[in-house]
Amino acid sequence: MSKVQYQLFLHKNIFKCVILIQLFCHFQASLFGQTITQKKISTIVIDPGHGGKDPGTVWKKIYEKDIALSIALKVGNYIKKYQPDIKVIYTRDNDTFIPLSERPEIANKNRADLFISIHVNSNEKSSKPQGVETYAMGLAKTNEILEVAKKENAVILLEENYASKYGGYDPNSPVSFIIFSNLQNTHFEQSLSFATDIQAQFKESAKRIDRGAKQAGFLVLWKTSMPSVLIETGFITNDEDRQFLTSEQGQDFMALSICKAFNNYKRELENRSLFANNRDTFPVSPWPVTNNIAIPNPDTIMNNNDSTDVSTNSDIEFMVQISSSKNPIPLNSEYFKGLKNIEELMTGDGYKYAVGRKPSYIKIQEYSKIVKNYFPDAFIIALRNGKIIPLKEALKEIKD
Repeated sequence: MSKVQYQLFLHKNIFKCVILIQLFCHFQASLFGQTITQKKISTIVIDPGHGGKDPGTVWKKIYEKDIALSIALKVGNYIKKYQPDIKVIYTRDNDTFIPLSERPEIANKNRADLFISIHVNSNEKSSKPQGVETYAMGLAKTNEILEVAKKENAVILLEENYASKYGGYDPNSPVSFIIFSNLQNTHFEQSLSFATDIQAQFKESAKRIDRGAKQAGFLVLWKTSMPSVLIETGFITNDEDRQFLTSEQGQDFMALSICKAFNNYKRELENRSLFANNRDTFPVSPWPVTNNIAIPNPDTIMNNNDSTDVSTNSDIEFMVQISSSKNPIPLNSEYFKGLKNIEELMTGDGYKYAVGRKPSYIKIQEYSKIVKNYFPDAFIIALRNGKIIPLKEALKEIKD
């Protein structure tokens, strides 16, 4: 057999193995997906990527491990504040090296209901790539995604006996990675759904570039026995992303976006379980609304005769958006407890909830300051004839 024939034979058989593994894993996921019923989320594990002797990706004196830890701690603090019944566990809460194999073990031993691994991306070839992407464990569909996972998995080279610890996985072997990437845990659909929620919040609340919810073979997600995701919060090699991720405000926006996605995921999952049992909707805690809110009507914010007000096009109005969801939320839900005059706006990617419809941009600015006391990442949106349009477009039109 010639060298060329041998290579063709090898690739053909590797392809067959991959297909068989895919079929088995999809069957396994379907089988377990039918039997697993999650009724309530009580424990969440947050995993700041890298740490200690493993700095992660580096740009000058800025380290991925520091950004990941800062965002992770903020996520945990927000969840503790707004969902006090949730037990939050960190795989690390300081600059410590934790082997990849131990991170999912921490989640498994604590019987966590959700695992979130936080990282920072990079591109050594160009400073142009930017934006956020969130992964579930699965098959990488492009070379670019493949490289992201290979780079994150390469940290096992810092560990002793890594081949035996990771089932023979070799980060330097393309064949090893292809086979490994076809493994999906039994919570793939829930993981990908949560990843999609996270991306939606990053785009809407943090105003980040959405690179999509994806799948790839990450070792840190491999052995988790619960829904799990890995978040790449931006590119350290991109000037705008780096400035955002190293700022206190930027890290707050990222953390709040993750928390909002978690709240939506928790509400939808628990409601679905309860509906399956023919019970009433689960009364979720409002996010992040306190009891007995008394938000004034926009008309009381400013005097209607204020000469500084801007006369707007009659077709354009402004509102303060407080939430969004893939599925509709009842307007009388405890999620909005104490807040009146909520409007549901249907869009192509789900539902948005806003308050304070007004033709005055100045008044809505003042109103949004009050709303943000209860919904910190609320923001102003513009509508033309009831349809959401870019805020910049609306402001330019009323200025002209």
